[in-house]
Amino acid sequence: MRKFVTLALIGGTLALSACNTVRGAAADMNSAANCTENTINGARC
Repeated sequence: MRKFVTLALIGGTLALSACNTVRGAAADMNSAANCTENTINGARC
């Protein structure tokens, strides 16, 4: 569990650092939320 949390934090940090604008960050977060929801429902990202 600790490794998963660590990887999630590192991945989140890298994803946010790749955004150049607040609007880009919001779009990235929305995309990640949609992908997570699709995975939970059995679909692909």
